[in-house]
Amino acid sequence: MTAIDPTGQVADWWATDISNIAPGVIELRGNAIAELLRERGFTEVIWLLTSGGFPTPGQRRLLEAALVASVDHGPQAPSIASARMAATCGVGLNNAIANGVNVLGDVHGGAGQQCVELLNAIVAEGADSEEALRAVTRRVVTQWQQERSRFLPGFGHRFHPVDPRREPILDLLHEARAAGDIAGRHVDAGLAVEAVLNEGRSRPVPINVDGVTAMIYGELGVPPELARGLFVLGRSVGILAHAWEQTQQGGRIKGPVPPSILPTYTGARA
Repeated sequence: MTAIDPTGQVADWWATDISNIAPGVIELRGNAIAELLRERGFTEVIWLLTSGGFPTPGQRRLLEAALVASVDHGPQAPSIASARMAATCGVGLNNAIANGVNVLGDVHGGAGQQCVELLNAIVAEGADSEEALRAVTRRVVTQWQQERSRFLPGFGHRFHPVDPRREPILDLLHEARAAGDIAGRHVDAGLAVEAVLNEGRSRPVPINVDGVTAMIYGELGVPPELARGLFVLGRSVGILAHAWEQTQQGGRIKGPVPPSILPTYTGARA
């Protein structure tokens, strides 16, 4: 508190537990930046800033896997395509990245958050047997489909018959459970949803990357909204890479399709 701020109102305006910045001082959650630079990795610092502590090695590995799984899905993903198109418009790299991030909403980018909500609802019922878990899952899934959408977030994929990120992350989750790093309740819930969803189907609808990363975030106690934020953080890496590549390739004002392909006109003369 100083003479020009006798009540502390100015100093308290952006009061924060996250960072302490003063002349010659940079501390994050009470940890000097010099110590973090020497001893910690980026994933650990992400966890520190968002959760308030350092992850265990097992938690760090799971969080890192969730972030890596989300980084990119090629130019057919709207977030990537949007960034690449923006990069050809002379707006600068930061604007191209922002353009890609800004299309990550409920439909493209929101399934992970929604799947955490779905799994949380199942876990909250506290089913104590496989039979009880299956019954709870059927009830929660039915309610979700009636009240929100017939499509379950985190299951099925418009591009992959089986998401290639599914098995590696499930393996990590099973290893973490065996090591005692996680309780496994969200893993069980996710697999129960997959089983219920595929009852009587000739073509299975497997869990996808949003589902397995939702298992991770659920097991780590990450709130659903923050889970989406972490997905956006991971995807920002791919957005940056593609925007930078497009900048290096050049090209001017590239639209979503080549100029030789004209959109079908469906209107009539007014």
